[in-house]
Amino acid sequence: MNIAIGIPARMASTRLPGKPLAELDGKPMLAHVIERARAAELGPVFVATDNEEIARVAERHGAGVVMTPDDCSSGSERLAMAARDMSADIIINVQGDEPLIDPGAIRAVIGPFAEDPFLPMATLAHPATSRDLDNPHVVKLVCDARGRAMYFSRAPIPYRRDESAPVSALRHVGLYAYRREFLLIYPSLEACDAERAEQLEQLRVLHHGYDIAVTVGDFESHGVDTPEDLEKVRALLRRARDTGGD
Repeated sequence: MNIAIGIPARMASTRLPGKPLAELDGKPMLAHVIERARAAELGPVFVATDNEEIARVAERHGAGVVMTPDDCSSGSERLAMAARDMSADIIINVQGDEPLIDPGAIRAVIGPFAEDPFLPMATLAHPATSRDLDNPHVVKLVCDARGRAMYFSRAPIPYRRDESAPVSALRHVGLYAYRREFLLIYPSLEACDAERAEQLEQLRVLHHGYDIAVTVGDFESHGVDTPEDLEKVRALLRRARDTGGD
């Protein structure tokens, strides 16, 4: 498969404005994301953005740049705009706020495409902790017997009516891969009420009847959505540097 890795990035984050350029261990957060995307060694890495400063940082750290409109409603829509003139079969969406994303996770997300030649989209999940369940910043999901997503929510799902019932809750990892043909269709799909309510772009895909394959594994995620998240990631990077880890 001909693969490209795209990183959608914008300055206008609601909870943490300018976060792609937030300093982490002496470098902009975006630089860490680019490095890890390149380490996956799957194909060219590009940043899709509407901001000239982000574009300069991306180029300085070895990524291509595609300038996109400033009115894109989601990262998927931004990548769809960028993919119009690309020849890649599969485009991976690495979120610009995942500076600790594992290159192995990036490689894992494309696995289902080899098994299903018609699969439009894939993502990752890992087991949730009890602290994740009531945290609205942590997206939970439920899968069917085929490993396809049934629903994503910021609320704790599935709800345990019987407190003694065993539940293996899953935490979504915000990493997507799309067949290019489907990605180009995505912006034309009408947004649905669930997407608007939860502010989760992937619910539009399910609403319109498309499959999202979910690979479950030990894919730990440290997304940066708030100033508190930023401090946590800074602490993790300092600890890794001081101990000689990754």
